Amino acid sequence: MAKQSETIDLKHYDVVVKPIITEKSTLVGEHNQLVFEVAKTASKPEIKAAIEALFSVKVTAVNTLIQKGKSKTWRGKPYRRNDVKKAIVTLADGQSIDVTTGI
Repeated sequence: MAKQSETIDLKHYDVVVKPIITEKSTLVGEHNQLVFEVAKTASKPEIKAAIEALFSVKVTAVNTLIQKGKSKTWRGKPYRRNDVKKAIVTLADGQSIDVTTGI
């Protein structure tokens, strides 16, 4: 297992923050897509390279969006949630990733 981690560039772990597992993100799984939270500065080619290197799959498309943070109140004091960049990754036919297991 040590050899695999040596071949993976550590910057890939900075690009992909975590998988997003919600009801809506599991519905797009039927179309061979997955949703990940990614770094705000990450570009589509960087996201594609990171997913392919970390999970050993073939990525056909990457769509990104920035979810703006909501204004909320906690104990009577207002605060704002941080903006989050999401990537919807489409995998090639026959490819799959089990996001419930660790990397």
